[in-house]
Amino acid sequence: MSALVEVRNLKKYFETPRGMLHAVDDVSFSIGEGKTMGVVGESGCGKSTLGRTIIHLLDSTEGSIFFQGEDVTVVNSRKLRKLRENMKIIFQDPYSSLNPRMTVEQTIMEPLTISGRYSRKERQEETERLMTMVGIDQRLRLSYPHELDGGRRQRVGIARALALSPKFIVCDEPVSALDVSIQAQILNLLQDLQREHGLTYMFVTHDLSVVRHISDDICVMYLGQLVETSPSKELFKKRLHPYTQALISAVPSIDIHQKKERIILEGEITSPIHPKPHCRFAKRCKHMCKECLQPQHLEEILPNHFVACCRVREINDI
Repeated sequence: MSALVEVRNLKKYFETPRGMLHAVDDVSFSIGEGKTMGVVGESGCGKSTLGRTIIHLLDSTEGSIFFQGEDVTVVNSRKLRKLRENMKIIFQDPYSSLNPRMTVEQTIMEPLTISGRYSRKERQEETERLMTMVGIDQRLRLSYPHELDGGRRQRVGIARALALSPKFIVCDEPVSALDVSIQAQILNLLQDLQREHGLTYMFVTHDLSVVRHISDDICVMYLGQLVETSPSKELFKKRLHPYTQALISAVPSIDIHQKKERIILEGEITSPIHPKPHCRFAKRCKHMCKECLQPQHLEEILPNHFVACCRVREINDI
């Protein structure tokens, strides 16, 4: 299957009073059409920045972004407007991401109005269709965000993202601010919409249980860099990078009879400001050696399973 979205050596740096912060540093991956790529890691590792850079909410520092095989790293304002119709985002907080002065109907209709492609009647009909698609009752069309619960607010955000029929959606932790029971409803809705409309997702989260449920492939990110990429099922069977092993060891188990060894990470966290060109996880890794002070690159250890660790074969006896 051809890749709908591909990033090559993507970098996003921010200038700070202390120096250049490497939020996203030399990241490369591709997402097949109709598939879901999960991106996981600790808070502050650059997951959300990566997603926002891909859809041009942030300008990239270096690297290339391809959409449907076309280089869209640098585009003019006209092409950017067209690109943003095909690349949307669902934000983490379903309250702050909605305009409190706009009703449900106005929020969903706004992208349709801006596009200039619909008559007033067509905008009304399309808005009603989108509300039905995401499970919002028509009686709520004149309601404001503060009158809705978190689940309904997030459904409004999803409906807004679906306006203009995009092909690619960045889901930026779309369920982390919701109750567990509502999380399941939103996840099932996203999967149903993907099957019905052939959507492609980049699903950003720190919750490994969620990403395991929804993703076809998973990228594990640490301080701006990818340390492991693999098909979802494969990753949970054979986690090879020490950081991935620590992450998955923290996932709670419902089996009270299964003893699970929790890996506690210790040591100093490497600064993302002008980091040295070696493994950024080295200072927290119990397997650290002199070779870890050299630059680490993703290497295919098993079929379609890439790891950035010089000791991965030794650690996992491969």
